[in-house]
Amino acid sequence: MSVLTTALRRELCVAFSRRAQPVWFRIVKWSAGIAFMIAFHQCDWFWPAVAGWTVVALALHFLYRSKTRAWTQPWGGWNDLEAGR
Repeated sequence: MSVLTTALRRELCVAFSRRAQPVWFRIVKWSAGIAFMIAFHQCDWFWPAVAGWTVVALALHFLYRSKTRAWTQPWGGWNDLEAGR
């Protein structure tokens, strides 16, 4: 199995793990995303705002990924490492 396939599989396991993020965090995350879409839907700069939101989300994802050493070490209050294995 190639390194890329292994990394992608690990990312998907973490993304879809029910234990990787607490329920309250998922609720806040989805609520913020839906509120964002509702608030900016009629604006002329909706798509640039969506692009900015995506850049911020990816930046946070990669920051957390680098701090956890690709989901193998705890960091930031969560100690669940099973999703990354």
